[in-house]
Amino acid sequence: MTKSTTHLNSVDISKVAELAEKIKQEPEAANTKWSAKVQWKEGFHSETQIREFSPTPCDEPDALGGSDHGPNPAELLLGALGNCLAIGYAANATAAGIEIRDMKINVDGDLDLHTFMGLRDGHAGFDNISVEVALDSDASPEQLDALHEKVRTTSPIGHTVNNAIPLTITSV
Repeated sequence: MTKSTTHLNSVDISKVAELAEKIKQEPEAANTKWSAKVQWKEGFHSETQIREFSPTPCDEPDALGGSDHGPNPAELLLGALGNCLAIGYAANATAAGIEIRDMKINVDGDLDLHTFMGLRDGHAGFDNISVEVALDSDASPEQLDALHEKVRTTSPIGHTVNNAIPLTITSV
């Protein structure tokens, strides 16, 4: 179902409105914590356990010394960004009354392996990430521009990737 009085873009409008109202009434309800547990398997192969879902494999491709049991961490990060943006588009389009018929998001990143491989000091992360969003919608160009800007400025993963945040790694 794409469109009804309680659903648009298969988003339950009433649930989203209830959450927004709860956060307005109880601002502390907006403070959430998310977690993932990673279990090393062997070599570069590990698995991520998130809530009750089946474990997500992670590995490096053969060319990087892995056994290719799954996507590598860099690919998972790009996928996480793309998925966060897709959710943002669905949520914000729904709030604006915009129907999305189809959406495709391509996320690419350039990563220099010199630092990761210990061949020189410097930045080990992505040098840049680019995103292309293709939306099929009857919305006007002005509505789509506003939607793009809203998603760009409210994406939790986009903000995390684009801004330095504290990272604490401890040994237990």
